[in-house]
Amino acid sequence: MTPLPVRIVLLRPRNPENLGAAARAMKNFGLDDWAIAALGTHDFGAARRVAVHAEDLLDRPRLVATLDEAVADCAWVVGTSSRAVRGKRRLAPAAVAREALERAGEGRTAIVFGDERSGLTNEEIHRCHDLSAIPTGEAQPSVNLAQAVLLYCYEVRRAALAAAPARATRLPQGATDADLERVEDALRDALRTAGFLAGPERHAVRDLAAALRRARLSRREASLWLAALRTLGRPRGAR
Repeated sequence: MTPLPVRIVLLRPRNPENLGAAARAMKNFGLDDWAIAALGTHDFGAARRVAVHAEDLLDRPRLVATLDEAVADCAWVVGTSSRAVRGKRRLAPAAVAREALERAGEGRTAIVFGDERSGLTNEEIHRCHDLSAIPTGEAQPSVNLAQAVLLYCYEVRRAALAAAPARATRLPQGATDADLERVEDALRDALRTAGFLAGPERHAVRDLAAALRRARLSRREASLWLAALRTLGRPRGAR
């Protein structure tokens, strides 16, 4: 089977056993791309004791400082949170897996998990393109981090196995998260220059940028948006 186009992103994981169990879950279901931002433990010995036959993943994690670094080259960023946020879809794990495979020609999908104590921050939730939650019962809605990773990895594998073999349609390469961040920055500058953002920014730029993310721009389209917005953002008379 071809490599699955999904990256598991862990933010501030504190429990070494969770690291090991997450690595094992990835190995169980054929995923090998993960990034860890702001690692909260360096007890890789404890992690290795849990990562049965997945020690190689612990030997080569992508350690980064921020969520931005972890997802910069991904085309779709899905945060795991039970919150409902305006402008962001809230998808079941199986739907995330199916769409990740559908988007494979555009680029990689990042599935983002927050830390064991508090999950994703408000800023991190807004940073993601869409959200996903496991439909747990009310008596115990919280899921262990490694168990949540396992469930999403399972759904990705299940979707890949269920996909009918067919000739893949070649899609234009999708804009990466870093491309979209540059477009959002240019949009902000253009709106300030035009006087639309006369006071505090609040949610205007974020909501407008969310619509562009939902449009699944190609890299070429994102480049055109960036060039157009930078032109509009220049002060009058500037060349």
